[in-house]
Amino acid sequence: MMNHFMILAVLLPLRTCYTTYSQEESIVFPVTYLNISKDLALQRLLVEWDIDKSAHDAELAMSFEIQVRRTDETSTMWTAFHNTTLDKSGKPLHWIWDSDIPLECMTHTVRIRSKAEASKIWSQWSLWETVLGLDTSNNSGPQIFPNEKIVEEGSDITLCCIGRKGQILKEFFLAPAVHVFSHTDSQVRLLTVKNVSHQGVPHITVYCQESCNEEQCYDHAVFFVGKSPDAPSDFSCQTQDMRTVTCTWSQGGDTYLYGCHSPKYTLYEEFSQKKVPCTVSCSEQCSCSWDIGQQKILNITVTVENPLGKKTATDVFDVTHRIYPAAPSQLWEECTDTKITLYWKHQNKGIELFCQTEVLLPDGKVELHNSSDTHLHYASQSITLDGLQPYTEYTTRVHCGAAKHFWRWSEWSEAQTIRTNEAIPSGKLDIWREITPVQGGRNVTLFWKQAPSFQANGENISYEVTWGKVEDGSKSESISFSSAYNSTRISIDNHSYRISITAKNNVNYSLPSVLIIPSTTEIKELKEEQVNGTDDGVFITWEPRHIYDNYIVDWCNFPMLQPCDLQWKRFGPNTSSALINSAAFIPGVRYNFQVYGSVANKASLLEKKTGFLRELPPILDPVVEKVELTFNAVTLSWDSYPTNESQSGFVRGYHVYVSPLQEDCSLKGSQKHVLPDDSVLCKYTIENPEEKRYTVKHLLSNTKYKLIVKAYTGGGETPIVKFIYIDTPLNSNMLYLLVLLVIVPALVAAICRWKMKWVKECCCPVIPSPNKSKVLSFKEFKIGSENVLKISDCIPDILAVDSKAEAQKLRPWSQLSSMTTDDKINDHNSSCIYVNENEERDFTPTPTPQTHTWFENFAYSSHLAVESDPYQLPETIEAVRPELSVMLYQPHLYIDICKEDVASTLRETAGRRTNLRYISQTDVHCLGRKL
Repeated sequence: MMNHFMILAVLLPLRTCYTTYSQEESIVFPVTYLNISKDLALQRLLVEWDIDKSAHDAELAMSFEIQVRRTDETSTMWTAFHNTTLDKSGKPLHWIWDSDIPLECMTHTVRIRSKAEASKIWSQWSLWETVLGLDTSNNSGPQIFPNEKIVEEGSDITLCCIGRKGQILKEFFLAPAVHVFSHTDSQVRLLTVKNVSHQGVPHITVYCQESCNEEQCYDHAVFFVGKSPDAPSDFSCQTQDMRTVTCTWSQGGDTYLYGCHSPKYTLYEEFSQKKVPCTVSCSEQCSCSWDIGQQKILNITVTVENPLGKKTATDVFDVTHRIYPAAPSQLWEECTDTKITLYWKHQNKGIELFCQTEVLLPDGKVELHNSSDTHLHYASQSITLDGLQPYTEYTTRVHCGAAKHFWRWSEWSEAQTIRTNEAIPSGKLDIWREITPVQGGRNVTLFWKQAPSFQANGENISYEVTWGKVEDGSKSESISFSSAYNSTRISIDNHSYRISITAKNNVNYSLPSVLIIPSTTEIKELKEEQVNGTDDGVFITWEPRHIYDNYIVDWCNFPMLQPCDLQWKRFGPNTSSALINSAAFIPGVRYNFQVYGSVANKASLLEKKTGFLRELPPILDPVVEKVELTFNAVTLSWDSYPTNESQSGFVRGYHVYVSPLQEDCSLKGSQKHVLPDDSVLCKYTIENPEEKRYTVKHLLSNTKYKLIVKAYTGGGETPIVKFIYIDTPLNSNMLYLLVLLVIVPALVAAICRWKMKWVKECCCPVIPSPNKSKVLSFKEFKIGSENVLKISDCIPDILAVDSKAEAQKLRPWSQLSSMTTDDKINDHNSSCIYVNENEERDFTPTPTPQTHTWFENFAYSSHLAVESDPYQLPETIEAVRPELSVMLYQPHLYIDICKEDVASTLRETAGRRTNLRYISQTDVHCLGRKL
C-alpha cells in the first residue's frame, strides 16, 4: 500500500508538468493592435503593435514576423523578424523599417504575426495596415521626391516622380548627367543613382516632365552631395594670462556643404555643464576664446555637426599648465667687436618665463642660447652673446615659455640684425706669384686672396705690397691698392727678393704674408707629365719631400687667354695628391699645372703636369701633304700636323684606313674596321704621335684605293668622312715578263717559220745514202751491187786520216796494220782540212811504197762485214771474201785536220796512186759550216 502511494506521488507532478508544457506549445497570442506611421524626414515606417496582456504578465519570450508590401507593379514584399521578451509594464512594441525609396512615391502596407518561443505554432496574420503614398492623391502637377535632400557621398539614392492621374511621364533625368537605373510604370517613375559622388558643382538638379507642354507639366528638385565632418584634430586649449583661454583645432577635410548646411561648431564645458560663450572663427585653424573667471581646471568638448553627422573632441587641462606667453617685443642691443647683449620686454607680468635666443650666423648655421634670467616682477629680460666675429652681421630673435609647467614656446619676436664692431684684420692673406723673364730682369705678377682663416674685421679694406732684395737689405719699395684689386705687377732684377702683402682696415694692419722670389740661377726646367681627368676634376700626384712645409699647385682657368686667370691652391706637408677642380674647366681644353714645394716662404718648382678634364677627339684631321706611289705600295706624309696644346686631347697616334673602291679590304698586316654603314676598311695603327709618315704595302698594281689618316686621342677620333683617292701604277716587271714569255717566243717562231728550210738543215740534216751519191755512179769497179770509187778517179774535198804521234803526216797502211783495231779506232783524233773549191789543186805526186794507205771518211764508213777490217784494201777484201755483196752503213767518228801542216802533207800525198775508200762529203758539216 505504501509503495502504491509513493508511485502516485511521483507520477502526479510529472503529469502536471506535461500538461502545462502541452498547453504552452499550443497557446498563441495574436496581434491585438497595429498602427503604422511614417517619418518623411528619415524615410522610415514606424510600426507599433501589441498582443494580449496575459503574454505580458507571463513575461514570455516572443517572436514576431513582419511583412512590408509596396503596391508597385510587382507588389514587392520584405520580411523581417523581431524577437523580444515581454515585461509586465504592458507597453506596446515598436519596430522601424527604413525605405529605400521615398515613402511619398508609393503606398506601403504592413502585417504581423506572433509566436511564443516555447511554441511551435504561429498566430494568424493581422490585417494589412496601409500607409498611403502620394501616388493615390490628386496632384495639380508632377512631383519629385525627395526634394532638397542632402546625400552622403558614396551612398545610393532613389528618386521618384509622381505624375497626375491620366498623364504619362515623358522625361525624368538629372543634370549634370550621371549613370542611373530607371524603373517605370504608368504614373510613377524611379531613378536610382549608385555610389553618388561630388561632381564639382554645388548641387544636382532632377527634372521631370509629363507628355504635355503646359507649365504645370514640369517639376524639378535639388539635392546636395556632401560628407559628414571629420572629427576636430589637434584640439587643445591654452592661456597667456591665466584669465582668458583660447582653444584651437584643425577643421578637417571639405564636406562640400556650404551655407546653412556647412559644419557648425559648439564648445561645452562639462564640469560647469555650460555652453562655452565664444564665437568660433576658422581660417587655417579654428579658434575660440573666452574668459574663464576663477575656474582653473576645465573639461572642454568641441562638437562639429552638419546634416550628415557630427563628431566631437575633448580636452581636460589645468590652466596653470597651459601657459602660452605672448611674443617678446621692443628688442634692443649693446655690442663690442666680439660680444652682443640683447634686451627685450614681455607682457606676462607675474609669470616666471624662460627665454631662448636664436642667432643666425654668417655661414647660415643657427645657434640657440638659453636665458637664465627668470625675473618674476620685471617686464624686461636680457641675454649676452659672446665669442662673435668682429664686424659681422648676426640676426637674432627671441621666444619664451613658462619656467614652471612648461607648455610651449611663445611666437618668435621680430628678427633683429646686429653688426659687431671693427677689429684688426685676423689671419694672413693667401698670396702667390707668376714670374716672366724679360731683358735685364723679371716681371713678377703678384696675386692675393682672402684665405679661409683670414677675416677683414672691418670696412675700407686696402692692401699694401712691399718688396726688396734679400741679400743686401736695401731699402724696400711699397705700393697700396684698394679692395677692388687682387693683383699687381712689379719689375725686379735677377737677384733674390722678399715680397710681403698686408691688409689694412680702419683699425690697423694684418700680419704680413711673405714670398721669397729666388734668383734666376735657381730656376730649373722640368719635363711635363701627362695626368688624367675625371668627371670631378683633374687628379694630380707628386713625390713628397720632407724638407717642405707646404705645397702649392697653380694653373690657369683660361689657358688660351691673357690674362689666363691664374689660380692656386695650398696643401699640407703630408699631402702628395690633389683633385683640382674649377667651374671654368671644360672638356677638350688642355690645362697645365705646376707643383711647388715651399719652405721658409721660398717656393721651388718640383714638377709640371698637363692634362684635360676630359679628352675629346682631335679638332682637325691630319692633312696628307705628300703621296709617294709604287705599283704595290703608297707612302703618306703629314709632317705639319700639330700635337701640341692646340689639340683637344693628347694625340696618342694615328690610324691609316685603306680600302679598294669596289670591295672589302684584306690587306696583309691590317686590322678589319667596320664603318656605321657596314662597309669594311683596313686599319693600320701608328702608336708614336711624332711618326708622321707611313707606307702601306701589299697593294695591287693598277688599282684604285681610297685612304684617310686619322689622329686619335684618349677621347677617340672623329668620324671617317672624307677620303683621298689614288691609282697604283702598272707593274713594269710584269710587262717585261710578258715580253719574255709571249713576244720573244712569238718572234722566234716567226723567224723559224721564215727560215724553216735553213733551220731544218741546221737542226735536222738529211742523212744521204751512199748509194745515191753521184760520185758512185762510175761502173769501173763494183763489189756486189755497190760501186767502189778509186781515189785516183777524183780529188776529194776532205780527207780523214788517223793520227798518233805523227798526226801531221799521213800514215802508211803497213804501219797501221801493225796496230790493233781498238788502237786504230780510239786514236782518231780528227783534224779537218778546209779546201777552197777555186783553189788550185797542185798536189805534187811523190813516190809511194807498195803498201796501200786507206783514208776513211770521218762521217761514214761502209764495211763489208762486222768482222772485216776497215783498213784493208778493197782488193784484199775482194780476194778474201768475194762472195760478200752487201756493204753495211755505220756511223764513225770524224777527224778534224784543220792544221796547216796536216793540210800540206795531204797535198803532198794527193798524187798518190793509192786507192782510197770514199764516202761522200756533200752533206757533212764541220763546226757548223757546210763543207
